[in-house]
Amino acid sequence: MQRRLVLSAAVASSASLIGCASPQVGDYASQTPTLDLAQYFNGTVDAHGMFQDRSGRIVKRFTVVMDCQWQGNQGVLDEAFSYSDGTTGRRIWRLTRHADGRITGTADDVVGEAVGHTAGNTFRWKYTLQLPVDDKVYEVQFDDWMVLIDERVMLNRATMTKFGLRLGEVTLSFTKR
Repeated sequence: MQRRLVLSAAVASSASLIGCASPQVGDYASQTPTLDLAQYFNGTVDAHGMFQDRSGRIVKRFTVVMDCQWQGNQGVLDEAFSYSDGTTGRRIWRLTRHADGRITGTADDVVGEAVGHTAGNTFRWKYTLQLPVDDKVYEVQFDDWMVLIDERVMLNRATMTKFGLRLGEVTLSFTKR
């Protein structure tokens, strides 16, 4: 019993230390160029990406053509996916920019609401996605970090987890037309 308590305390301490060491979006507040999501995601944006499993093996490659439009604080990102296995997909994000700096978003395959913040050249947002695999649908969590490189190019790295366990990463390169 005592051994179990010591082990639980050690795990809890490690988890809290790891949480403290994690980067925060505010860490990038002084970085330029400054990212304005409504400006960047307005018009057509092309993306090229890949999914790597937890071992680093590339499982799937894909391209995305995004038709993006904003009116005031409301944005729509219509994403058309083409995957390396010949399949296609579509996701339509409906975004809201709030006065406190938050960005929230919904899509048909997103559970609840995605929530994010921008600071400097960086945007971070988290959400739960319904991911179809074979005949099942899994709810997986995404932690997306987008970094504006210049006025046309933005890089995105997303970590995918389930029950707190890392499943893999998505890497994307966005290019604004």
